[in-house]
Amino acid sequence: MQTHIRSTVLTLAATVAGLATTAAPASAAPTETVTTTLREAIHALPVAAEDRTGYERTKFKHWVDEDADSCNTRQEVLLAEAIEPPTVSGRCTITGGVWHSYYDDTDVPGARGLDIDHLVPLAEAWDSGASSWSGQERQRYANDLGDARSLAAVSARQNRSKADQDPREWLPTDPGALCRYLEEWTVVKSRWGLSADPGEVAALTGLAEACRDARITYTPAR
Repeated sequence: MQTHIRSTVLTLAATVAGLATTAAPASAAPTETVTTTLREAIHALPVAAEDRTGYERTKFKHWVDEDADSCNTRQEVLLAEAIEPPTVSGRCTITGGVWHSYYDDTDVPGARGLDIDHLVPLAEAWDSGASSWSGQERQRYANDLGDARSLAAVSARQNRSKADQDPREWLPTDPGALCRYLEEWTVVKSRWGLSADPGEVAALTGLAEACRDARITYTPAR
């Protein structure tokens, strides 16, 4: 199915390219919750060319222990997403446990086989507007526990295959994960006021045709 869908995406790119404008992310977040649909959310994304000038991963400080409970962001995600709870000892040392990596529909025993994926990679966020943020805002993004869709415990193999690619270039290997992944990608971009380049919007639009246009809700982070 993905092969067929991908073949239709290119026909949308020229149309979407005409929408490209320079768009800055919002400087302040409204407090109200936004309810929309996947297609509406994709359509609402600001369209702008990407720019990776000056990017360094170290400009997004992670993993931090924001609530000072001895568990950093990576550990918090592991604890939240375990399908069989691990044992926690000392200063948040995690042993045992089982996690489900939805990218490849695989159960992973033990945290060592997992990476915590930024749904929208740090480099992609930089390209899409985060380059203009303060260091504190980038830290908040890199450690976003305010929406469970921002970070995902997935198999290390899938995360490293994805790297910093967008949905035009990479999708989860499990076909059943497609619509969830598109929704989560779009929610994170919308939540943080990030833009999308024309090819990315074309890919999202074409791929979303295979998905039920269910209602989605998120709270803007900035």
